[in-house]
Amino acid sequence: MIIGCPKEIKPQEFRVGMTPNAAREAVAHGHRVLMETAAGNGAGFTDADYTAAGAEIVATAQELFARAGLIVKVKEPQPEERKRLREGQVLFTYLHLAPDPDQTRDLLESGVTAIAYETVTDAQGGLPLLAPMSEVAGRLAPQVGAWTLQKANGGRGVLLGGVPGVGPARVLVIGGGVVGTHAARVAAGMGADVTVLDRSLPRLRYLDDVFGGLFGTRYSSAGAMAELLAEADLVVGAVLIPGAAAPRLVSRAQLSTMKPGAAIVDVAIDQGGCFETSRPTTHEDPIYAVDGVMHYCVANMPGAVARTATIALGNATMPFLLALADKGWRQACADDPHLLAGLNTHAGRLTCLAAGQALGIDVLAPALALKG
Repeated sequence: MIIGCPKEIKPQEFRVGMTPNAAREAVAHGHRVLMETAAGNGAGFTDADYTAAGAEIVATAQELFARAGLIVKVKEPQPEERKRLREGQVLFTYLHLAPDPDQTRDLLESGVTAIAYETVTDAQGGLPLLAPMSEVAGRLAPQVGAWTLQKANGGRGVLLGGVPGVGPARVLVIGGGVVGTHAARVAAGMGADVTVLDRSLPRLRYLDDVFGGLFGTRYSSAGAMAELLAEADLVVGAVLIPGAAAPRLVSRAQLSTMKPGAAIVDVAIDQGGCFETSRPTTHEDPIYAVDGVMHYCVANMPGAVARTATIALGNATMPFLLALADKGWRQACADDPHLLAGLNTHAGRLTCLAAGQALGIDVLAPALALKG
């Protein structure tokens, strides 16, 4: 199979869909790998690194899309990339279709078979291709939140860990999953007073048992949310419903109860965000204010640490990538129901139930798509 990895063109996206190590593995399996020139530069990988791994460097994205049967990316295809997709081609990348009707329409019109990293599952009920980026984004959230809190950026001028004689910042993490756990660990490690809010008592017990009081936990209710929002200097939104739009958990009216200059980091912005006032931003212009509260809503947070994020993502995607290339998408998905769960579009039909419910589009069961 010919595997193509284009350069990411989303603003300020420095990651790349394949590492030289992944290219080497694919070539060893008998496949051809096409890399767009300079695709890996943002993550610290040169064209020479890919050539040494056996890949072919192509000059343009247009040539790459025309030749490759399997396209491997990081972020959702941008409008000009979607015009190059075609029926019979396989796209393997993050998609986040639920809050993005334009992308969904274009993918359906192209007829491409699109497999989304974020809806591939595992035997434990986890999301193995979303987890590494959730870990990165979670660990970044307190770091960028601390920066947003600086007075020069419009924040309260509060140091996350405080100093002797001055108390630390209060941090509220909404959601105790992968993102929330890593955000809480790092914020607490920076010296902040951290509380994690979640609706799962088993998850709260797990966090308490494993982290031994490093940070506090509270059961999520309207009263607890109101109390903790009013006290917080920094709020991290870390709630995920696989494949679906993120629930809006904090309304604009509730912002008025927060401290002037408090900061919000919405890690769920890829799925539409979990604050009513959230809208996607970029690394180039990451923050904005609403009613005196600073919002950090960068839709590709891990792109800021592109090398770490690329290697982490590559480690997770490689077995699935090789299965798709070795067997073809139909056999690979037939052999692995967890990979089949990643199928989002095929031959003009939407195959992700959560996205269909969010967008009001009829859905074809993935198992039926295998037969079509």
